[in-house]
Amino acid sequence: MRNAALMLGIIGGLIAMVIGFFSYGYTEVTANHAEVGEMFGEVQNVQLVRITSFLAPILAIAGGAMAKVRALWGGVLMLIAGGLVYHAFGFGVFTMFPIGFCILGGLLALAAGKPDEPKAHF
Repeated sequence: MRNAALMLGIIGGLIAMVIGFFSYGYTEVTANHAEVGEMFGEVQNVQLVRITSFLAPILAIAGGAMAKVRALWGGVLMLIAGGLVYHAFGFGVFTMFPIGFCILGGLLALAAGKPDEPKAHF
């Protein structure tokens, strides 16, 4: 399960990175060229989109990379990344796979059978 969580987190993070590039770029274009925003629509919460475009891929990739050794931490990071993508961009044709991969990877990491190590997490 940890290997599946690792792969799902990394793939979900890479897809989220592509979405983040385009979303951040669109907010920049609409900020510099108002006619583009009038034609295709304005972004309601620009800061949320920009922060999510940066943080969600990082959290998903880091969570996937940590899933083998620290499944609890990696699972939580992937769940946060999936939630951020859903909150900022909604569920659509381009976001369904990164959301699904991150959430499924996070759940698999949390459901990994044996505990990480006998010592405390902190």
